[in-house]
Amino acid sequence: MESPVQSNSGGIKLKPENMVVDRLYHCIYEDKVFLFYKDEQEILHCYEVEDLSALEEISENPDCIEDILRKYAGCD
Repeated sequence: MESPVQSNSGGIKLKPENMVVDRLYHCIYEDKVFLFYKDEQEILHCYEVEDLSALEEISENPDCIEDILRKYAGCD
């Protein structure tokens, strides 16, 4: 199944209708990390990660994004 969040040279493409409620999605675009999720009211939320250390760590290990975000949020 195709991911509901994709990025390419043309920008970020979202398919919110394919998103699971309260699941975190991410993409890296132009050396920035963007986070998306859809809440129970079907509202789409978007955030940009600005912490440079977190950006570097996520870029090097994108499969570990949730663990990295927990670490920077102090949830470890």
